[in-house]
Amino acid sequence: MQTNLEIEYKTLLSLSEFDQLSKRFSHITPVRQTNHYFDTPDLQLRGNKLSLRIRTFDDDAEMTLKIPQKVGNLEHNIALTSEEAYAILDLKKLPQNGINIQSILELLKGYAIDLAAISVLGSLTTTRREYETTIGLMALDKNEYSGKVDYELELEVADAPSGEKHFNHFLKDNQIEYRYARSKVVRFLESIGKMP
Repeated sequence: MQTNLEIEYKTLLSLSEFDQLSKRFSHITPVRQTNHYFDTPDLQLRGNKLSLRIRTFDDDAEMTLKIPQKVGNLEHNIALTSEEAYAILDLKKLPQNGINIQSILELLKGYAIDLAAISVLGSLTTTRREYETTIGLMALDKNEYSGKVDYELELEVADAPSGEKHFNHFLKDNQIEYRYARSKVVRFLESIGKMP
């Protein structure tokens, strides 16, 4: 299992802003990825401010548990083959043995969560263009979920204060209006009527 601290800044984009930034990202080949979100029917993970997903790509996949920190989220990642990922998704719940996700199950045992009740709630597909800039890893996303489409710009940084400053300068320099973006999982949950 790999662990990393994710510190990111993001904004929702209008379609015209997305098109404008797409020109800047035109040298990047888009990657299509799908987040499959897990929780209990009564959102016990969300109640503990956790998020759990399997992200599938064309050739492989990963399971990620995000745990909030004072700054950012601590991400616990397990690499999966496509076959392992789809075996879990076909099961529609977390296997208690077989596929090696024990380290994530052990982390979840530290919370008041009924592990047997965790199931797949649905998915969100992102077409992403991503590249390393002088201010951090920038990603331009088109997200499709529950019959909706939205557009988003993310900047992943190592240092929160300077990252926020650079992100705000980038928006200003490119005449992008800042629009608060809740996390993808929260937007997905809202779209299926699971969030107030």
